[in-house]
Amino acid sequence: MAPHPKTARARHHQARHNELAGEQRRIARRLSEAVAPNGEGPLLGRANIAYELAERTKAVSNGGMGLIAGLVTKVGLTEEIDSSLRLLKVHKPYFESDHVLNLAYNALCGGARLDDIEVRRRDAVFLDGLGVASLPDPTTAGDFCRRFDEASVMALQEAFNRARLRVWQRQPASFVKSCAVIDADATIVPTDGETKQGMDIAYNGIWGYSALVVSLANTNEPLFLKLHGANRPSHEGVVELYDSAIALCRQAGFTEVLLRGDTDFALTANFDRWDDAGVRFIFGYDARAKLVEKAEASSPLCQPPVRQIELLIQ
Repeated sequence: MAPHPKTARARHHQARHNELAGEQRRIARRLSEAVAPNGEGPLLGRANIAYELAERTKAVSNGGMGLIAGLVTKVGLTEEIDSSLRLLKVHKPYFESDHVLNLAYNALCGGARLDDIEVRRRDAVFLDGLGVASLPDPTTAGDFCRRFDEASVMALQEAFNRARLRVWQRQPASFVKSCAVIDADATIVPTDGETKQGMDIAYNGIWGYSALVVSLANTNEPLFLKLHGANRPSHEGVVELYDSAIALCRQAGFTEVLLRGDTDFALTANFDRWDDAGVRFIFGYDARAKLVEKAEASSPLCQPPVRQIELLIQ
């Protein structure tokens, strides 16, 4: 009688686990034994590698892409992207998801610019690993990027988050029973371009963008991103992103939500609304004389811990 598929799969996974554990033990033993007196001279520079062009064996430098491509399929990311973006009139042959993933895979494989896509699209083993005949070339990828407007960027992020919900659903029940901590912050991102749309000069003389990131602190996942010129306030546009992140976490099943941010994100006009919705928040606030006086005059019975004062009053 053939073994049950789940049993066979479990044995296969255990065998792979044992192989990896054995390899870790072997390399640990090798490294440990290598620490010994050396009278023969420097170690590096004596490599004995010989290169041969194999006829049947294939290899790829970015082997982890197989796992990433499998994850993309598992969470249904391609379908979510194609259902959210309508930027192409004809798919010849690439869909919107193909272009998005081509850009993402380029970055994951160490590419720093669109031209680096050419390295991957000329790697036959890489193409075979992804199960495709070709990838969009850098020029086509650039044309696709120019089709995006602000609404398309937000639609793409919403597609990512719908797929993210499926990942969260596979977490233990304790995951959503904890408090969802949503952080927001912005940083100056320099660019070496000279005519990029929306770039500007920051207070410190850097040309580039102010990149606003709203993330889930529990897992360090970026939930929403937004770019402004580098001279714009760091909190610009954050209220809408906070609200979207709150809705996403509530949809996932989180019962508690906590917003956090520094002094620039203490947007008091929204405090009552968030409080009425059961959302807690901790924001920095400028150390104005009246606030400091009230904090110092507080009764010891009601006085919050010193660390909390540091967070609330900066």
